[in-house]
Amino acid sequence: MREKMNGHRSAVLWFTGLSGSGKSTLAHAVEEYLFENNVRTYVLDGDNVRHGLCGDLGFSDVARRENIRRIGEAARLFVDAGVVVLTAFISPFRADRQQAKKLMGNDFIEIYCDSSLETCEKRDVKGLYARARAGEIKDFTGISSPYEVPDSADIVVNTGVLSVQESVQQVVSYLIEEQVVSLSN
Repeated sequence: MREKMNGHRSAVLWFTGLSGSGKSTLAHAVEEYLFENNVRTYVLDGDNVRHGLCGDLGFSDVARRENIRRIGEAARLFVDAGVVVLTAFISPFRADRQQAKKLMGNDFIEIYCDSSLETCEKRDVKGLYARARAGEIKDFTGISSPYEVPDSADIVVNTGVLSVQESVQQVVSYLIEEQVVSLSN
């Protein structure tokens, strides 16, 4: 009923990739585009989740799994409310992303933001990669903690090469093709 009232399907767009790969930038740009086209949207990212819902968690493997579990549960509530929710988290482990997908079923769209480690390090204005390489940050994904590339993401966006606008168009084209949204623009 909510989907009918909204005029679009609800879904979770799960952006995953290394720190600096452009997940949050792309998620917010896609959200802006969809919102301007009358799609009910909401972004969940580190800025609004790590400080509240998951503020009690660290960055160990166990804490990362719990972080993703909580995000998955919150995203499911948004889907139930008829919203297109965009999540932007490293979510380094395949098994955790698969668990989130189990919660949402066909409403889960995995988007891999594919960018080389070198490009991600160049984009790192906070110097986190340098600090991780110096041993100052433990369990840093891509350096001292693994990132498991998706086996079969629904969308692979080469965020290391494409512009933000080109990346947005790739995601939106997929959403139209899969009949999640129908846009007049």
